[in-house]
Amino acid sequence: MLESGALILHIHNPESLSMKILRWFGYALVSIALLIALFLIGARLADGPIGLVAGGPFTSGEIITGSEPDWGFVRDTPTIEFQLVHPARSRTTWIIEEEGKIYIPCGYMTTAWGKIWKKWPIEAERDGRAILRVDGKLYARHLVRVKTGAALESVVRKLSRKYKVPATMEAVENESLWVFEMAPSRQGA
Repeated sequence: MLESGALILHIHNPESLSMKILRWFGYALVSIALLIALFLIGARLADGPIGLVAGGPFTSGEIITGSEPDWGFVRDTPTIEFQLVHPARSRTTWIIEEEGKIYIPCGYMTTAWGKIWKKWPIEAERDGRAILRVDGKLYARHLVRVKTGAALESVVRKLSRKYKVPATMEAVENESLWVFEMAPSRQGA
């Protein structure tokens, strides 16, 4: 029994304090993971990509048909959006014009990060049907991987100059850099 006026000290168990901190840290991590998951799911429902995050199929834009346009206007365009028809996901990428044809690059293909993140080039080799969106205009295209040729050498040089990246033919040959021509659609996307 305690005497009246006795001082009672309540000592916190240091282990319980550290467990509380760990628990709250865990809650924070789970919350962040859920927010990221919700953002990625939301992006897949969006009209096009959100920055570097793949988006859903295009739901807006003017469909352009007829003769092949003069692609010179993309020389000063830093990025474009494109969507594969299957699977119907869209992305943002760089673009190069060469001799009236347009090309898109995909780097980091042999890196661990690239193998996780870069699925679209493999999907494009299986089914190259695509839609290009530039300035709100939609063009049916067909992605064709280019592995050799004088045009490819020029595209790689232009890629290096336009985006100030160390693009080389050696990177193409060792498959760390893939280049696709965005050829006219074979029968409409």
